Amino acid sequence: MKQLNFTFVGNPDNAVAMAAYMKNKFEFLGLKSGDRKEQSKLFVKKSRQVNIATLQAWIEELYQRTEREYHYLAIDLAEKNVKRWTFADIVTFKQFITQKSWWDSVDHWTSVFGQYIKLHPEQKEKIFTLFFKSSNMWERRVAITLQLKEKDQVDTGMLTAAILFDQFTDEFFIQKAIGWALRQYSKFNPGWVLQFLNEHQLSNLADREGSKYL
Repeated sequence: MKQLNFTFVGNPDNAVAMAAYMKNKFEFLGLKSGDRKEQSKLFVKKSRQVNIATLQAWIEELYQRTEREYHYLAIDLAEKNVKRWTFADIVTFKQFITQKSWWDSVDHWTSVFGQYIKLHPEQKEKIFTLFFKSSNMWERRVAITLQLKEKDQVDTGMLTAAILFDQFTDEFFIQKAIGWALRQYSKFNPGWVLQFLNEHQLSNLADREGSKYL
């Protein structure tokens, strides 16, 4: 297994503001997205050549580091190698939803899962079931927003189930996710979303977000 030997060169001038934006939940090196991706470009390219066990170990190690940029890099590795994953790998990645959780990492991981189900549509329900009805609200946010990239291929049964399970949950990040999922699907099936909004009582936030393009 190839040892992980990678470090970012931070920019302290940005670090304080970036930490404050994330409610000071994490330490930052001060690398904005573009700089982070530029510094890690060759490393990410290299990740496509290593074996799966090594890659999994790299992702795990990066996620255990203190600074938030390393967590982002771990997810970047998962995303750039999405074609190499199996269902078992996705199950392994599930653990990271409840580690160092905040909307930035959770939504980035959800993007990885969303790309995976586009490649493996026959596994969509299995992926959804990993998160649906979880006792952890971040995992339920994944269930709600899992299909954001599905365009007109959204399984409305899954979407309905995920939304109604949290219909009355008094949690900003859940209600925001409900509105986000409905808003995105309204681009492809506005009639269905309008009917859903008319037939179900949602929070003001979810309703406002969900109806934005209607």
